[in-house]
Amino acid sequence: MNLFNKYTTSKLILISLISSIFVVYPNISCLPWELEILKGTELTHHLLYFAFRYIYFSILIFMLIRINLEKFSTQSFNKRFWYNILISGLAYGIFVALTLLVYTKPKHFGSILVFQFSVVCFLSTFMGHIYLMYKVQRKTEQEIEQLKVENLQSRYDALMNQINPHFFFNSLNGLTSLIRKKNDENTLTYVNKMSDVFRYILQSDKKGLVSLEEELEFVNAFFYMMEVRFASKLNFKIDVDTSKRCYKLPVLSVLPLIENVVVHNKIDSEHKMVVAIVLNDKNELVVSNPKYPKLTPAETNGTGLKNLSNRFSLLMNKRIRIEDTEDTFNVYLPLAV
Repeated sequence: MNLFNKYTTSKLILISLISSIFVVYPNISCLPWELEILKGTELTHHLLYFAFRYIYFSILIFMLIRINLEKFSTQSFNKRFWYNILISGLAYGIFVALTLLVYTKPKHFGSILVFQFSVVCFLSTFMGHIYLMYKVQRKTEQEIEQLKVENLQSRYDALMNQINPHFFFNSLNGLTSLIRKKNDENTLTYVNKMSDVFRYILQSDKKGLVSLEEELEFVNAFFYMMEVRFASKLNFKIDVDTSKRCYKLPVLSVLPLIENVVVHNKIDSEHKMVVAIVLNDKNELVVSNPKYPKLTPAETNGTGLKNLSNRFSLLMNKRIRIEDTEDTFNVYLPLAV
């Protein structure tokens, strides 16, 4: 089908020349016998007539195929077939007229010649019909693919929209505490960091996959906000080789994991939290933390992890792994190399 997908004039000419060989094959098979019995001028005329017939069929096949590919848009095979019969019949009449005009002795215009024009007619009809069916199929496949892309984009946008409001209200808590302490310098730094973080989040709707370097830069900015909010009782330990920070993952993959730590754990002087972010030998980004369960379990439905898992499935066709032990909670994020 690659021929139909990108056909050119040179390709059609080549097809026409090759097809004509098969059309005039009955004449080719008789040629050795005719060369033995024909002599002189009669032989020359016969060879010229043979060449004329071959060229005529080549031109006819080229024109019919081109007309069927570019002019006939009907999906009805019968209509297309009758159009080709009319053109082939007209071409047959012109061929007979030219032959009688050039040759004083009438040539044979019987069953073999009619059969040859019929073959040309059927060949052009089938090629045109197959090409049209191919175009219809390709259009349908493209429409289905477009619908899939739009559906995936809609689902992805819906998942991203669930992140932003949730994160926004949590971020205001840290700002509120600084304002109450009336520490203008720290408040200004916090606002600048929060501006960087929100800029990254707002630009995330235009991104699918980002480099690990970009995501970790965001985590470092986000770390300052968490440090202020929890008065240095929440710390991050990042151990990722610089050479491997070009790996890809969905944007804002780490954010819901950090928020998950905050929601489900006690973080105070007796329960200082250290979130470790490392890269294992399977090229997975491992985000782990000790478990300090709150006395009253948080009322959540697991939306953050579900959304994260869905985004990895949509964008990378991979699944995240969750390892929940008695003492630690580990999430393994697969990366694209």
